[in-house]
Amino acid sequence: MWMPYAPAIKVTGGSTIYCAGVTAAPVYHHHPHRPEEFDDMPKNMKEQAILVMENLKKGLEAAGASFKDVIVCDRFLTDMNQQDDLNKVWNDYFTDHSPASTTVQVVRLATDPRCLLEVNAIAVID
Repeated sequence: MWMPYAPAIKVTGGSTIYCAGVTAAPVYHHHPHRPEEFDDMPKNMKEQAILVMENLKKGLEAAGASFKDVIVCDRFLTDMNQQDDLNKVWNDYFTDHSPASTTVQVVRLATDPRCLLEVNAIAVID
């Protein structure tokens, strides 16, 4: 049975990489936030999930890691009814294994009220 997460993962050494939560928004944006910087974000979960995973991929690659190195993720959704759309995209990125993960519904994400999803991750390499 396919599941989008592993119930437990054992790590036996290596370097740990902590990836900050990413959304579909541009990774580098102004603080305080400028709403116009987020105007091009898609409005649906599938398209936002793709951008989130691409942003996460960039962070992992910058640290010398890939999705196969991710051991745990936290997923924050503004609407749990859209979790199946997220899981379909998730499966396209985590093809060889699934990390341990937690999915939580939240009222709003900090970046912009139009963000539907935020994911953070921990990876282990070496």
